[in-house]
Amino acid sequence: MTSNVAKVNGRAAVLGTPIAHSLSPVLHGAAYRALGLSGWTYDLIECDEDGFPEFVANLGPEWAGLSLTMPLKRIALTVADEVSPLATAVGAANTMLFDGGKRRVENTDVVGIVHALREAGVSSVGSAIILGAGGTAQAALAALRELGQSAPTVIVRNPARTEDLKAAAVRLAVEPQVLGGLHDGPLPAADVIISTLPAGAADALGFKDAGGAITILDVVYVPWPTPFAARATEKGARIVSGLSVLLHQAIAQVELMTGLPAPAEAMREALFAAVAARSAR
Repeated sequence: MTSNVAKVNGRAAVLGTPIAHSLSPVLHGAAYRALGLSGWTYDLIECDEDGFPEFVANLGPEWAGLSLTMPLKRIALTVADEVSPLATAVGAANTMLFDGGKRRVENTDVVGIVHALREAGVSSVGSAIILGAGGTAQAALAALRELGQSAPTVIVRNPARTEDLKAAAVRLAVEPQVLGGLHDGPLPAADVIISTLPAGAADALGFKDAGGAITILDVVYVPWPTPFAARATEKGARIVSGLSVLLHQAIAQVELMTGLPAPAEAMREALFAAVAARSAR
């Protein structure tokens, strides 16, 4: 836990590119209001890998933390002074904290995925598929391990570009089967399918009839439902929105940055109100 709870005024932000679509300011802003942190602010900042080290180096003492999205989840490990054991094992971090002049990075994507699946009724996983091999896929490996599945199938476009994922698997002591041919016909059967692909990349994927036995988690949440999620619904699958992952990883971030228990329901209400407002435009 950080010492940020002692701050009357604190700054935080979400960084990445593209970033305009991010709903993180909605979640963190709702938390600050519910917690009475009227002096705290949370910004949305466009930043790529080249600009990230200089941005962090220029931050003042008022900064409490950063939420990090793509493409900053791996470079964050090299900019930090301290890396949590989980972020080290996953090989990616989505949270940077400033405490006592040190930069520490954490990974709350894992807890976000685990809590989103558990909230949907998934207490354990017999078989699983992960789509994609980026930093979020590495977090999915750790999340599935926590839910009892240490040998998921990972389906990618190009198996030659999975070195980071395979290295994370070794650190996590899991043994995924990596397959190519991401767009070749319907996906194989599994209890849980987690898509970590970017927006649009899963739109053409097919499904076998699920009969309610499959849980599909799509980490993309704008727009919702994604074509991938909508097609899975038509086949009878149980759907978990990336919004749920976003909520739960943000709950963990708020607690790390402020040192206070996160107001989960206030954050949930603000998130879905923002989504409804966007959908109505």
